[in-house]
Amino acid sequence: MAKDAADTPFFQKRKSEGHIVVRDPPKFDLESYISNYDGFTRADRLRHIGSHSTYLAVDAYRTAIAEAKRGKNVKLYCDLVEELAQIAPEDPAALTDTTWATEKTKKVEAEKDKLEHELKSYKNNMIKESIRMGNEDMGHFYYAAGEYSNAHKAYMRMREHCTSPKHLADMTLRLLLVSIAQKSWLTVQSHIAKLDSTQVKGDEKAKLEPIISACAGLAHMGAANYREAATAFINTSPAFLTAEPVAGITWQREVITGNDIAVYGGLCALASMDRSQLKDRVLDNNDFRNFLELEPHIRRAINLFCASKYSACLEVLENYRTDYLLDVYFSKDLSNIYGLIRRKSIVQYFIPFSCVTLDEMAAKFQTAGGDYATIEDELEAMINSGTLDARIDLVDRLLISPPTNPRYTVHADALAMAQSYDHTLRLRLTRLNMMAAGFEVRQDKGGPKEGGLKDNSFGEGISAGLRGIGSKMGFS
Repeated sequence: MAKDAADTPFFQKRKSEGHIVVRDPPKFDLESYISNYDGFTRADRLRHIGSHSTYLAVDAYRTAIAEAKRGKNVKLYCDLVEELAQIAPEDPAALTDTTWATEKTKKVEAEKDKLEHELKSYKNNMIKESIRMGNEDMGHFYYAAGEYSNAHKAYMRMREHCTSPKHLADMTLRLLLVSIAQKSWLTVQSHIAKLDSTQVKGDEKAKLEPIISACAGLAHMGAANYREAATAFINTSPAFLTAEPVAGITWQREVITGNDIAVYGGLCALASMDRSQLKDRVLDNNDFRNFLELEPHIRRAINLFCASKYSACLEVLENYRTDYLLDVYFSKDLSNIYGLIRRKSIVQYFIPFSCVTLDEMAAKFQTAGGDYATIEDELEAMINSGTLDARIDLVDRLLISPPTNPRYTVHADALAMAQSYDHTLRLRLTRLNMMAAGFEVRQDKGGPKEGGLKDNSFGEGISAGLRGIGSKMGFS
């Protein structure tokens, strides 16, 4: 099935447009994988898998179409059927159920008219709580129908009618959910900042903190800020795994699961942190350990990197490349993150050596294709970019560390140390001479607040002190 799907016009077109097309089967089972998700992300992930994997395309689209028929988003259903028809036109699910689409459209329009009429009557009655709830219902409706822009506007209209910090927090959480569905990461960061500054306290505040950390990590990763993303993910409380719904949203199922946090946090940390930071902030982090237990291969990869077993670490990650290419949030960043981890591994491996043969480097770091055909090309690119401080000897096929002058280094360090001691000694001698001259400056608590002098005694003291220092140091 994978070969047939790869040759269809749908995947040929996507490949020509520069989209990722995955031919290999992933390690996960589609049914088990997708059972961890609910809400918009379930259909979104199924569509992403179907449009990227030639192996799972038909199964993913079938499941996505069945999921769409349970909701209100008629446009999504029609788009999914159209895409499946380009992959498997003979499949029964590839035929549009026009009867269902027509009836569902009528029901959706009737529900919309009803909600708009109710909201209008609430506005006429001028009851703030009813208006707030009416806008909230409109937001829920638009969100379920896939009209995220209208949902965002409806939730925003709730702001002037919110009468408590909890109302504001719930409204911001809904705006945050819609922004994530739109993958508008700058807007997500803006709503996270507002959510963090809400006036809710106690248990309500404690419920928000894991959500803020997880969503902030997602936003930073979407903006390619991998270090900030890693920090946010590894600081997410394990309470997130069993948290109750907040603002009517089960965040660990409708947005990001604990497995996702382990994968995103672990790989972003590998790409942006050194070995000591990985050990202290990731492996020895008792809270993040709860997430790493869900994805043991991520923990194994980090352990291998910290143990300087770089080729084994990269091999573990390569085994799961297909899975991560099918992740709706991670696929576009995977090449960058894997590249950062690989380059960092090469640099760390080369540090202890003065020279290494290119054949040994090729054996340790097998090229995974992509931008570089051979290890020489990859090393050359790293040297030109300043990532790797080395030289390539193509005659003897060696990677050579540039020569250093240890004597010059020792002399420079000794000179710097002598200058530091000289500076420190002069400061101490000056202090001793000032004390011997009876010159001492103390803060006058009752003096002027803006640094003014109460009288001329302070200036006279400075003059006397300086004269004393001059005479003791042999100056007239």
